[in-house]
Amino acid sequence: MSEQQPLGELTLRTLAMPADANAAGDIFGGWVMAQMDLACGIRAAERAKGRVVTAAVKEMSFAKPMKVGDTLVIYTHIERVGRTSMVLKVEAWAQRYLTDIVEKVTDADFVMVALDKAGKPKPVPAA
Repeated sequence: MSEQQPLGELTLRTLAMPADANAAGDIFGGWVMAQMDLACGIRAAERAKGRVVTAAVKEMSFAKPMKVGDTLVIYTHIERVGRTSMVLKVEAWAQRYLTDIVEKVTDADFVMVALDKAGKPKPVPAA
């Protein structure tokens, strides 16, 4: 286990497969980011009690690589809720293949906007 602990709630776990990697077996950063976006969508939709979209992703850099066979573990934490949007801190961790080693891969702030049925921004309900 790593010394650092994840922030937020466990929101998504998935396995990194060969189709998600380059020829050297390193997982594409875009795949990791897409999984983070999925996790954000789950958490934000639960909080907004409806449809949400990703409006922005703040700076993201990769501290560690993901490899084929690693389990990608995503944690989300709602940092701020505005009138129609919310900011979620999202952390991606790698549980290394067939080990107990867990390392932080990357993190980013995702800005999610709540939408009504017509696709227009709507207020996020009170918690």
